[in-house]
Amino acid sequence: MKTGRGIYTIASAAPLARAAGSVVLTLSLERGDGIEKVALRCRIAIGLMRSADSDSAEKLIERIAPWLEREFEQTREAALKSIRAERHLLEISFDETNPGPF
Repeated sequence: MKTGRGIYTIASAAPLARAAGSVVLTLSLERGDGIEKVALRCRIAIGLMRSADSDSAEKLIERIAPWLEREFEQTREAALKSIRAERHLLEISFDETNPGPF
């Protein structure tokens, strides 16, 4: 991803987790020079996903990456705050009320 802060690599940081009516994707965002790494979770309602997406972190990342690139600064700041202050990963929920990239 190209951002105002440089090039970031986006990758799955854990296997997909299944929850009631959703899939949880844990993402790692790492700056190209390795100086910064941020993690967050995306909870995606099953109803928003295509059947081909449901078992593939890579397919979900392909759909989320353009959205994340647009929302990078706000998402990065929220993820860092969540990790530092609240001691847990930021979780973004994509559902019928907030479909995001889906």
